[in-house]
Amino acid sequence: MPDTGTNHYIPMWLLAELTYACPLQCPYCSNPLQLPASRKHELSTEEWLRVMREARKLGAVQLGFSGGEPLVRRDLEELIVAADKMGFYCNLITSAIGLTTDKISLFKAAGIKHIQISFQGSNKETNALFGGTDSFQHKQAMARYVIDQGIPLGLNFVLHRRNLHQITEFLQMAEDLGAEFVELANTQYYAWALHNRDQLLPSSAQLEEAEAATNRFRDQHQGNMKVLFVAPDYYEKRPKKCSNGWGTTFITVTPEGDVLPCQSAKVIDGLEFPNVRDASLQDIWRHADLFNGFRGTHWMQEPCASCPEKEIDLGGCRCQAFMLTGNAYATDPVCELSPEHHLIKKAIAAAKQDEMAEDRIVPLLFRNPSNAKKLAS
Repeated sequence: MPDTGTNHYIPMWLLAELTYACPLQCPYCSNPLQLPASRKHELSTEEWLRVMREARKLGAVQLGFSGGEPLVRRDLEELIVAADKMGFYCNLITSAIGLTTDKISLFKAAGIKHIQISFQGSNKETNALFGGTDSFQHKQAMARYVIDQGIPLGLNFVLHRRNLHQITEFLQMAEDLGAEFVELANTQYYAWALHNRDQLLPSSAQLEEAEAATNRFRDQHQGNMKVLFVAPDYYEKRPKKCSNGWGTTFITVTPEGDVLPCQSAKVIDGLEFPNVRDASLQDIWRHADLFNGFRGTHWMQEPCASCPEKEIDLGGCRCQAFMLTGNAYATDPVCELSPEHHLIKKAIAAAKQDEMAEDRIVPLLFRNPSNAKKLAS
């Protein structure tokens, strides 16, 4: 394999996916379609502590505790304490289900520096429909208490065709709660979201109105709340860098210890996924074929290989390329220069058509163990 100059890359961000267990059943979840049947193979507390020490030694400074729902882990407080002592800036990424005022106080004392809470809708009914739980008021109460405790709060609203019209309500709620940061994260189509794409992808008209509503809110509310609007990849003319560059910035460790350059890499068939039970994180980061395979530009085929913008987007998302074309080396079809860009155009055309005939949309497949078993069979 060509020399990719791996020694100068530092995994600045470690995403610790502590468990895939989750009380929600979001139809756009980024967790794998094939959920594990049990939790018995999850990394132990000691194994996670070793992973964090090794990541810190590599240079990682940001640590996100995620899942599934990280609150399911009984050792979460212990992990936060250890991570803070190691020098990590610790983020908790949670649905807030299972969160209590006592836990928030404990997590603050343990060293948590930021909490992100997700909402599935701007009201009780929509939140329950897409999350599968009656948790809206609890989420709001926990958000308020996080702020009361002086912990920076971020709110994450995952948007799609069925809730995009609520964007102003989302923003007003965030402002009323006192959020520091709001991410209006339009669904990206991987895992469960890809399976439900025809039911979730908005039309261009819906997306344009949502972005316009966001800008109107920004103009009318000149406060301190930062608002980030993340458009769906499908509506961009050029692809984004894959996790800021495959194997350059981010490192994800799954509940069972597989090490990935991004959350979705397991969708790519034919790759070997190294595990922290078999090798050190340093050895994996620097020498594993998985990480070196798509680092830089050496792997590129045409039209990427001769593209003057190849250093800007690095060919786009490898997972998206594979999911849509079956070839992980292909140009991300999001790029209008891709030979497979017609696949994106077809999906967008279908979204516009379905907007005018909502009664023809088939039911969503919600993320839960029962549906995961159906997909596996």
